[in-house]
Amino acid sequence: MKHRNFVLGIVAALGIAGAVNAAEMKGMPGTAMPAAGIVTGKGVVKGIDAAAGKVTIAHESIEAIKWPAMTMGFKVAQPAMLGNVAVGKKIEFVFDSKDQQFTIKSIKVLE
Repeated sequence: MKHRNFVLGIVAALGIAGAVNAAEMKGMPGTAMPAAGIVTGKGVVKGIDAAAGKVTIAHESIEAIKWPAMTMGFKVAQPAMLGNVAVGKKIEFVFDSKDQQFTIKSIKVLE
């Protein structure tokens, strides 16, 4: 029983550490893991700043660059891309992970 509790404690600690990492990375460009070039992600739009050409996305994990699921802001290549996007919409987006700005090149609304 002690062994089981120890293992559960380790699993819980790792889960908490993962949440802290995601929170610390929130909105922080430059936190890319190994660059993979063109990357596709999926997520839900949490905010739009059309004037600044930015969108905030709660995205799923992006395995190609070893990113955990998190919420972060992205620049878009062209502000007009935000015309069909709305808060709460699920999207698929493409960006170049070698561009340290992580600028979105295309957005497709999934719902």
